Amino acid sequence: MKQGDFTKLAKQYINRPAYSQLLLENLLKIMEYKTKNETFQIVEVGAGTGKLTKMLLEMGLSVIAVEPNDAMREEGIKYTNKFENVQWLKGSGEETGIKDNIADWVIMASSFHWTDPQKSLPEFARILKSEGYFTAMWNPRNIKISEFHTNIEENIKKIVPELKRVSSGIQSTQEWEYVLVSTGDFKNCFFMETDHMELMSKERYMGAWHSVNDIQVQAGVQRWNEIIAMIEKEIKDLEIIEVPYKIRAWTAKKV
Repeated sequence: MKQGDFTKLAKQYINRPAYSQLLLENLLKIMEYKTKNETFQIVEVGAGTGKLTKMLLEMGLSVIAVEPNDAMREEGIKYTNKFENVQWLKGSGEETGIKDNIADWVIMASSFHWTDPQKSLPEFARILKSEGYFTAMWNPRNIKISEFHTNIEENIKKIVPELKRVSSGIQSTQEWEYVLVSTGDFKNCFFMETDHMELMSKERYMGAWHSVNDIQVQAGVQRWNEIIAMIEKEIKDLEIIEVPYKIRAWTAKKV
């Protein structure tokens, strides 16, 4: 497995957490969605297997979902196949394959950190209409409020001391605010966050861990198996695992 290659993890992505509908609704208010309504077009880049895509579709929104990985995109098509107002395309943050000036909102969920902002931000500005917005959103675990999850994270670091996480919305607010306006394509960056709790069965919780790319790559097979065994031991007496998240979003307006 290579860093950033999710081909072998695609079927596990169904186990990942969702995002906050409250946060999405508040972002839509700022974008004055109701005044545009039927013409409001979202382009979700790095849509993965459609976790956020489905939430947006269930809110009655129109989505063009762009995903570079074939396996992930196939899962996303299956996950959203009952909706008519969605189109799936192959493309990346740097080359979306989308026509100029068609999007009211471009959004990346848990994926902007995989792009080159010097190329992706101008690309997003190109496909956005005048007055359009770009949002980079993440849903990192809020392990600071949970001794249980903190212990698991500390045990992982003991097994892989050199581990460096690759995501994920845990960076400082100022850092992403700077990045989003760094190319001159966007302005007026603002930040929103909210708490989010997911209740997971043992199977789903382990499935969520099996969808993690960066730890698997850095740990290697032997240490990854040790990590999985450790987590399984930690949850053996639990029926439901409460997993706290902090949904975080940085949004900027097209210049």
